[in-house]
Amino acid sequence: MIVMPSNNTGFTAGRLFGKYEGMLGHLHSVDRPFEPKNAPPKGIVWALDNGVFGAWEKGREWSPEPLYRYLDAYADWGPAWVVVPDWVGDREETLRRWDAHAPAIKAFGAPLAFAVQDGMDIYDVPFDAAVVFVGGSSQWKWKNLEMWTSNFPRVHVGRVNTRRLLEVCESAGAESCDGTGWFRHPKRTAELEKYLSDRKQREHETPCQQ
Repeated sequence: MIVMPSNNTGFTAGRLFGKYEGMLGHLHSVDRPFEPKNAPPKGIVWALDNGVFGAWEKGREWSPEPLYRYLDAYADWGPAWVVVPDWVGDREETLRRWDAHAPAIKAFGAPLAFAVQDGMDIYDVPFDAAVVFVGGSSQWKWKNLEMWTSNFPRVHVGRVNTRRLLEVCESAGAESCDGTGWFRHPKRTAELEKYLSDRKQREHETPCQQ
C-alpha cells in the first residue's frame, strides 16, 4: 500500500521518500498556491486532488478553475490518477459532477478516480473509473471500506492520519491512502516512519524467519 501525504514535499518528506521507495507517494492538492515551488514532485508516484474537500470543509463554493489550471500545467508529468469533482456525502451531486467533468479530464490523458460518497454502492461506480476513491463521512467510509476493496482492484482511502487506520487500510487491501497530518508534527512523522519501517522489515523477512 502506498501512503500519500498530501501537504508537504519538503526535506523531511524527501528523506522518507528516498528511504522507503515505493511505499510513499504524494496527493497533490489544487488548493496550494499555483507557484513553481508548489509543483507536483517529480520522481515519485503522485495523484491530483480536485480541491472539493477543502472547499466543503471551509464552507466556501468550489471552483473548477484551479483543477483545470493544474491539469494544463502538469498532466504531462504523469499523475497516477485525478479525482474527478465530487461533493462530500452527496451521492446525486457527485454523479452529476462526474458526468460534467470526467470527459474533459479524461481528454488530458489522466486516469480517473471516482470519489464514492454516503449512500453509494458498487453499481454507482462508472465503468471508466480507474480508481475508487473512498470518501464520504468518516462513519460511512470505515463501515463500508471492505465493500470497495473486495469489488475493485484499485482503491484509495482518503483522510487516513493514524497508524491504526493505516493498518486498517492495508489489511482491507487498499492500494493507497492519503493524509494531511503526517508532516505537521514530529510525533506524527515518527509514527508514519515507524509504520513504514515495520512494514519494510516484514516484507523483507525470509520464510524461515516467519
